[in-house]
Amino acid sequence: MKLGMVITQTDPETVFNALRLALYSLQQGDRVRIFLSGKGVDIDKIEDPKFDVKAQAQKILDAGSEFLACGSCLKLRNSEGSEICPLSTLKDHYEVIRDSDKVITV
Repeated sequence: MKLGMVITQTDPETVFNALRLALYSLQQGDRVRIFLSGKGVDIDKIEDPKFDVKAQAQKILDAGSEFLACGSCLKLRNSEGSEICPLSTLKDHYEVIRDSDKVITV
């Protein structure tokens, strides 16, 4: 299965659980692409002692998946992006949705 995930928030527990699902899907042999939009582009700034979002995101990268981040959303925040939040485009967002069998938005 090709799973597309769109993350638009920074609530630590919600994002952590979404990333857990992404990692589990990867372990099942699925393809997962994660697009960060709106507040979601701040995913690498989430700090929470119970929900280690950065470590979970790194596991996803290590498993061969990718994150894409809305370039306009990053620019609004005066950010150039990062490994977890690489500058991407509306075309990338569209392709994640178009090419996925299932899309989840959190």
